[in-house]
Amino acid sequence: MATITKTPSNTWKALIRKRGWPTAIKTFRTKRDALDWARRTEDEMVRGVYIDRADASQLLLKTAMDRYLREVSSTKKPSTHTAEQHKAKALKAELGGYSLAALNPNLIAGYRDQRLAAGKSANTVRLELSLLSHLFTIAIKEWRLGLVYNPVANIRKPPPGQGRNRRLKDNEESVLLKACDEYSNPMLSWIVRTALFTSMRASEITSLRRNQVDLAHRVVRLTDTKNGSARTVTLSRKALPVLASALNYPVRPLDTDLIFWGEPGRDGNRRAYEFRMAWKKIIRDTEIKNLRFHDLRHEAVSRLVEAGLGDQEVAAISGHKSMQMLKRYTHLRAEDLVERLDQLMV
Repeated sequence: MATITKTPSNTWKALIRKRGWPTAIKTFRTKRDALDWARRTEDEMVRGVYIDRADASQLLLKTAMDRYLREVSSTKKPSTHTAEQHKAKALKAELGGYSLAALNPNLIAGYRDQRLAAGKSANTVRLELSLLSHLFTIAIKEWRLGLVYNPVANIRKPPPGQGRNRRLKDNEESVLLKACDEYSNPMLSWIVRTALFTSMRASEITSLRRNQVDLAHRVVRLTDTKNGSARTVTLSRKALPVLASALNYPVRPLDTDLIFWGEPGRDGNRRAYEFRMAWKKIIRDTEIKNLRFHDLRHEAVSRLVEAGLGDQEVAAISGHKSMQMLKRYTHLRAEDLVERLDQLMV
């Protein structure tokens, strides 16, 4: 049976002690609200469906997000953890003051619409909502906060974007490579060519170590990839001399086995060469429009398809797990298809 008492601050406290259930207590502004809650809660206990939502009502999203980043996100790849920290800032800025129990589909749908109206891409908003959804999943399954459902699951997600289809055109490749060759650090040229000739990701290239490259068998063995699966990348006739030059660079320091290394940090350890600023300078100086470094991977994969390799062969080299994802990178030039069609029709 519930006990309803008036507090010194003129509020009403409802206390329920029922055998077999944890003590439930909540404070209200009016006695009627306290009585209604007590009757509803006791009824749920009788029917065996009562869930204690006290923790979820008191835990703010910004606090829960910090805990998620500390306990869950930190166990993921460093690049993923960094990306989730960035997404969490937007979520905390707009929704951080709400408790987990107060967040409902209407509030989250409003956040979605606000972000899209602010010019954020559909994919960016989808990833932010995915992070929020996983936080709720962890809160329900692992933190046992008494949440009834995941509100993110009950809203419409922005449609996926079309994806970039930027290809090198006209003389852009020769202009780009010439500018990289003239740059003061030769590692920039080797990194750009490796991306263009192997379809490897930037993180896979800069983290390469000497023992991963087998010039004799013309392969690179990757162990730390974006999707977590190791793979072996074959080296073409263009790629082979690039990595050979990088491996044989005479000024290589003795305190690292990184192929593309940077200067020692404050802790004295060398990390991968940070080439992004140099890349931006090259793009600015050459006036090549709308070209990102990741577009070189797109170009490389598309060239593998144009060379006649099948989807499974391309995926084995590029590391794409999903054929649907692979299709985003294989925008074949119409003129190349015309030439291949003429060859088949002879």
